Amino acid sequence: MSKLWPSRARYLALLLSVIVIGCATVDARRDYEQTRGEVERAIGYSPACDPEAEDELVDRTVDALLQGGLTSDEAVKLALLNNPRARSILLQVGMARADVVQAGLWSNPTIGFSFNLPTGGGSNQFGMNLAQNIADLWMIPSRSRAANQDLKITTLTAAQELVSLAVDTKVAYYNTLAADSELAITQDNVSLTQELLRITSARLEAGTVGALDVNLAKGQALRAEVAARSARLESASSRRTLAALLGLTTLAQEIALCETLPNPVEDDLPVDHFVEVALESRLDVRTARNSVDAAAARIEYELAKVFPSVEIGLEAEHQSHRAQSGRKLLANAARSTIANGQLTAPDIESRGQRRIEDSQRIDAILGPSLSLTLPIFDQNQAQIAKAQMSYLESKALLDGLQRSIVQHTREAADRLATAWNVATLYQSEVLPQVRETLELS
Repeated sequence: MSKLWPSRARYLALLLSVIVIGCATVDARRDYEQTRGEVERAIGYSPACDPEAEDELVDRTVDALLQGGLTSDEAVKLALLNNPRARSILLQVGMARADVVQAGLWSNPTIGFSFNLPTGGGSNQFGMNLAQNIADLWMIPSRSRAANQDLKITTLTAAQELVSLAVDTKVAYYNTLAADSELAITQDNVSLTQELLRITSARLEAGTVGALDVNLAKGQALRAEVAARSARLESASSRRTLAALLGLTTLAQEIALCETLPNPVEDDLPVDHFVEVALESRLDVRTARNSVDAAAARIEYELAKVFPSVEIGLEAEHQSHRAQSGRKLLANAARSTIANGQLTAPDIESRGQRRIEDSQRIDAILGPSLSLTLPIFDQNQAQIAKAQMSYLESKALLDGLQRSIVQHTREAADRLATAWNVATLYQSEVLPQVRETLELS
């Protein structure tokens, strides 16, 4: 027993080492940090939540941000922290990391057993084979490259979605400010038209105006009331949209906003510079470039799958043997006497001869084995061609995206400049004229 223990210990240590090598864990923390870094470079803020764990500080952080009213920057921080969509977006990155880990794993070995019972007597036949697919030697590198490219795509896509969440939040914030301002203006208009109707009614009693003037004043008052009610609904809807982006379930009217609408800017916009920055830094463009690289990696992977299965192994087999015949002395003596015509002793194998015969018999065979899938009918041509077409498609999509970005950026700059010009016109011309008209009335 003591002699067998070192040998068993070595086999046990080898088995444990194989199990440890086969164990793989998924740790996506670095990928989460990379995604946060991309978001921070784009908008200046990054999600603070851990998507795989419940953060006990989230509720306290939310309460702290809501105290004293929200600025637009605080609204973005709150959305990236408290909106469940931000957590789900980051978890997509974790799942892509799991795919990378899976792509680098070897396939499991296979083991087989056979047990045959002889029909004519003798020992049983027992066989065993152990095999490992070595096609992973050339498939894992290309498969891992494709998975890593997909991880980069997922990281940039997640960052782009988080940036979109931040932009939507800031837009909703200023839309809410605009809706609140419009509501205040319409309520002032209601008061003004009601006062105008009162004055016109008093003049009608004095005989200085007619009934038509009163009807006109009443129509203005009714239109102002309709506009005020529509503005109230628009303000409430804007606040609900903002509350949903912030991940809040409280009444939207309770959210205090402490900023005002920004003043128009009269500076000329550097459109060409905007186009250059967009083509270089936009996350969707970088995602499209990585999609091209991922498509190229998938071509390599499909080429490696021409020989999808090449297994080497070890086979052992215990041979079956018929049982040795027993010693029938009387029958053998009778046969020998009849054959020779006189009393003859039978031929009898000695115990030593039988032992020698047993020692020369082959009880078991052991040797290597090789099996592979021959690419005769299916050489993976269709999947290779599909991967090549996918590569060309991704390049075409990248080219189309870059061209559309040029026009979209110019369109956005034109809209921004026009909005600023209209706001400036209202501030410098329209509002002073309205005030003068009100004073004259």
